[in-house]
Amino acid sequence: MNFTTNFLTEAEAFSTSVTLIGHRVDFRITPSRFRWSYGDGSGATTAKPGARYPTMGVTHVYRKRGAVKAAVDTTWSADYRVDGGGWAAVPDTVTIAGAAQALTVRSATPLLAGADR
Repeated sequence: MNFTTNFLTEAEAFSTSVTLIGHRVDFRITPSRFRWSYGDGSGATTAKPGARYPTMGVTHVYRKRGAVKAAVDTTWSADYRVDGGGWAAVPDTVTIAGAAQALTVRSATPLLAGADR
């Protein structure tokens, strides 16, 4: 069996404003869903972008050696307001496909070295 592989993406919420027919429109844009494809036919959907080691929010164990292409698609949700008024949800979302990343899965044997060695 191979070690657990940690996945993460650095999608972060952001704000932007535009002027549209003389009105200021503010947007709060947030990543709301992540669809992970591990490249071996399996995947997962999460609400979080994963985390760096040792927290590791999104993980996968590969069962076979070889080359795979992993990817994550990020779905973005938004709120908007016009001229500083109240916030309202944009009724739809936008999903941006992530570029596939080539990985090589190698056989690994975990070894626990004790203090008595």
